[in-house]
Amino acid sequence: MKFNTKTIHGGQNPEETTGAVMPPVFMTSTYAQSSPGVHKGYEYSRGGNPTRTALEDNLAAIENGTHGFAFASGLAAIDCVLRTLNPGDEIIAGDDLYGGTYRMFTRLFKKYGLEFTHVDMNSVDNISNAITERTKLVWIETPTNPLMKIADIEAICSVVKDVNSSILVAVDNTFATPYLQQPLTLGADIVMHSVTKYLGGHSDLVMGALVVKDKELAEEIHFIQFAAGAIASPMDSFLALRGIKTLHIRMQRHCENGRAVANFLENHPKVGAVYYPGLESHPNYDIAKKQMKDFGGMVSFRLKDESKEAAFKFLESTQIFTLAESLGGVESLVNHSATMTHASIPEKERLKMGITDALIRLSVGIEDVDDLLADLDSALNL
Repeated sequence: MKFNTKTIHGGQNPEETTGAVMPPVFMTSTYAQSSPGVHKGYEYSRGGNPTRTALEDNLAAIENGTHGFAFASGLAAIDCVLRTLNPGDEIIAGDDLYGGTYRMFTRLFKKYGLEFTHVDMNSVDNISNAITERTKLVWIETPTNPLMKIADIEAICSVVKDVNSSILVAVDNTFATPYLQQPLTLGADIVMHSVTKYLGGHSDLVMGALVVKDKELAEEIHFIQFAAGAIASPMDSFLALRGIKTLHIRMQRHCENGRAVANFLENHPKVGAVYYPGLESHPNYDIAKKQMKDFGGMVSFRLKDESKEAAFKFLESTQIFTLAESLGGVESLVNHSATMTHASIPEKERLKMGITDALIRLSVGIEDVDDLLADLDSALNL
């Protein structure tokens, strides 16, 4: 099946008992057994639930994987990946990460004996030079949050596997979604999503996901998820599956509007810089063009007036762009990374990354683009 068909039919079959086209919401914690250990595939909903299974099969299909796993949040999914490692293992990660990921790495798992090295993934050499005999995982986020850096997934996977084929490569594919890029096809071992964002698409659930191809890795992830218990609920699984069915048409509009907003901002006299991989001025444009079908709906920009007061004035003045955490919903959102999504990163580290008070992140929704441009223009000119 082609991608647009997979979003609707991938891994899906009518429900066996009634023939329901959409899987029912199985709100049950336990399942009857005809004899101890003899059941119909389900024992206890922490280990598996039919609604969650339907979603997980669909996630595997749209990412060209074989096993999908739905978690209570994106961070719970990342937590599961790190639990496959042991004290003393090293992880190489990018130098521009979602604040929650950075917080988990530096304030949670570091005290349990994992070591993290952050490098600029614009250069594949930075990664190969950082690999040691204790390196067990390379964590890629592309496009990055919030500076929209692009890492060459295929090149990184090739270099890492040449050095040591047992090193896992994981990709946070939240910003791109499988509509725009498919990391497993490019050589990655694990794909992670904050399903809360584009996959759900309607700002009405919190969920994470992992997708893999390797059977042994899938068995380990399933064990950790079962043992730790950070599972997605049946109702959220139903909502996420419903969201994915329109992912392809939503992403088309997100991309169209994102390009228009980026071009508008690049030519606005009050904007100092725009970060969008679809602009030819973006330093990673050629890589983005190679590995992405289109460039998405996430746009960051920097005001020429670099004061916090100017940024706050803009943030308080938009009417259609809602000032809020999160991203990827049908509605447009605006975010101040330094004080919101990346506030957990110490100021010194934020500034080193380039996350200043003047940086603003937009999640461009699917509204009429003329209304979005008028809203931005009005807020910039106040």
